[in-house]
Amino acid sequence: MGIFSIATFNVNSVRSRLPILDRWLDDNRVDCLCLQETKVEDGSFPAGFFEEKGYTVQYRGEKSYNGVAIASLVPPDEYGFGLGDGEDPSGETRIAWCRFGELSVVNAYVPQGKSIDHPDYPMKLAFFKRLQELLSGLGAPDKPLLLLGDLNVAPSDIDVTNPGNKRDHVCFHSGVREAFHELCSVGLVDIFRKHRPGEGEFTFWDYRVKGALERNIGWRIDHILGTRVQEGNSLDCFCDREPRSWEKPSDHSVVVARFSK
Repeated sequence: MGIFSIATFNVNSVRSRLPILDRWLDDNRVDCLCLQETKVEDGSFPAGFFEEKGYTVQYRGEKSYNGVAIASLVPPDEYGFGLGDGEDPSGETRIAWCRFGELSVVNAYVPQGKSIDHPDYPMKLAFFKRLQELLSGLGAPDKPLLLLGDLNVAPSDIDVTNPGNKRDHVCFHSGVREAFHELCSVGLVDIFRKHRPGEGEFTFWDYRVKGALERNIGWRIDHILGTRVQEGNSLDCFCDREPRSWEKPSDHSVVVARFSK
């Protein structure tokens, strides 16, 4: 039985995180790596780093903000960027997708939203609806499909420390949690929760909270979701906390899933 391994990582600046990526990839040679918040224009993206590691990399970014990339050991049969619905914003630096044979992979960096009374919040909710349409267009729920990335939502109380005081946060408000569950209604399963159903499982530890990692004060906002066929093939899914503890880390860590193929 062959294994397909895939990971998602909000790097919070890919060039700043190259030492982290170098160390992690040496010990974790995943088949596919989805990155968000690369924060670099295409002309300055460190493609050579990934190529030296044996990866093909597709990327789309902008200076200082957003940016997505998909690195893979096998070149994709097809790839693209954006939500593809002709609406603004196009989402080209927030969505990257590719296809490996029958399997489609969508890498998403959903807008944070700023605050529930900010104009960016309804845009965030609309982004979920638009993403739902993209996934349907790629064959969800019937075809093999994975959605990975920083979706900027903790979907349930166990996905955040102290949920009672975060009800009005843009990543935990009832509206964005409803948007997440509506997204999953296209036939997506939370692969992480299939394998890690317990409390204290987070992927993001805020720099601004003293000792957040050591005290495990965090959020689970980075996700790996899949259609039923991928759920059936899933072997494991977990967050590797180690990179968050290394020198000059991202505030997120790496989420990994393994599937039979």
